[in-house]
Amino acid sequence: MDLSRVYFVIGTSYAGKSTIVTNLAKKHNGIALEENYHDAKLPELDSKEFPNLCYTRDLQDWHEFIRRTPEEYVRWIHDVKKECETVEFQILEELLPTPETQGKLIFVDTNICVDTLHKITDDKHVLVMMSDPNIAISRFFDRPDPEKQFLYKLMLEEPDPQAAMDNYREILVRLHSKESYDELKNSGYQIIFRDENRTQEETVELAEKIFGI
Repeated sequence: MDLSRVYFVIGTSYAGKSTIVTNLAKKHNGIALEENYHDAKLPELDSKEFPNLCYTRDLQDWHEFIRRTPEEYVRWIHDVKKECETVEFQILEELLPTPETQGKLIFVDTNICVDTLHKITDDKHVLVMMSDPNIAISRFFDRPDPEKQFLYKLMLEEPDPQAAMDNYREILVRLHSKESYDELKNSGYQIIFRDENRTQEETVELAEKIFGI
């Protein structure tokens, strides 16, 4: 694939990845592939080929989702990311040749890992966005998006809501480990750190300089 028009954004939670992808696409009349855009393929995936992505699609009781141990949950997340790479490449392969995308820049909030990105594109096409990992852990359920509020509601329905909450916070701690943080910080790509005093417009300008657009 010719990925010269594709710009990838990776990073931590609460860093502004979805916002920057949306704002760059809007400003440059481009295309935004936003968070979890691979979900568009979910209904057609084979559960034998993509067992981890299909886990939530085929789940009968969502309480099982939050009852998993931190070890089970973190392992599942890592395996999901591997499967997401395959699906994301399928979507890009289908999208790039279409007439409506010709000449347009494509901004991607991606699950593609650092090692893969180094193989498929150059430093001017990848941006890392990072926030303090403690923010994601302490403010996870403060966000109004339906997915997080749905999980919060499930925990309140558990026989011991506090135990369910503690279990999930341990999951968040492991997902935002120092090892994961350092991998992104030392990826070799340029980084934009979350700054509450910076406007969205200023963040867009920083991203444009990094991307050279």
